Amino acid sequence: MARFSVVVSALDEQADLGRSLRAICRAAQAISTVAEVIVVVAGGGVAHARAAASVGATVVTTARSSISAARNAGARAASGQILVTIDADRLMSPVAFAEIERLLATGCYVGGGAIQHAERHTLAIDVALAVSKLTTYLNGLGGGMYWCRRDDFDAIGGFDERVVTVDDFDFARRLRDHGLRTGRKFINLRQAPVTTSCRRGSTRQFSYALTR
Repeated sequence: MARFSVVVSALDEQADLGRSLRAICRAAQAISTVAEVIVVVAGGGVAHARAAASVGATVVTTARSSISAARNAGARAASGQILVTIDADRLMSPVAFAEIERLLATGCYVGGGAIQHAERHTLAIDVALAVSKLTTYLNGLGGGMYWCRRDDFDAIGGFDERVVTVDDFDFARRLRDHGLRTGRKFINLRQAPVTTSCRRGSTRQFSYALTR
């Protein structure tokens, strides 16, 4: 059984998938392990399949365009003890797995999210990033990437596919509440932030990427 299973949602981020997968491999190499990587694609996804095969990842196809459904489909195919969900337009920190292992080993944390950084900077991007960071500060739920033990993921029923928007924040809220019931905290990775791609075509699209 793998220690880590990473579910990568790649519904419309073909240009970024290869970089995202390489970042996951670097994080696994940093702790001398091999992470199970599951790429969830919509429809045929031939280009996605090629990128996934290049790093030995598994491809799961979903007929639905819902990100929450994609994440759950990937989780069902996963065998790891620790689940990590990330979108294909985000780059994992090289120390992400090391930080997750360190925090979970304490027994004090149920899981968490990650602070987000932008790949490049313009005024519009910086404003969107500031809004994202303010939201994270106010609700404490983080974003960009989520992680927890498999049994805790199952305990809260994974992502709620009935939630159309901000399904990740809904997941984080339920994970946090589950942690409170079991005497553990929800925490955002600050030493291992995710980097959000700036390839999207408009500021509004990019702002959505930061805040979803």
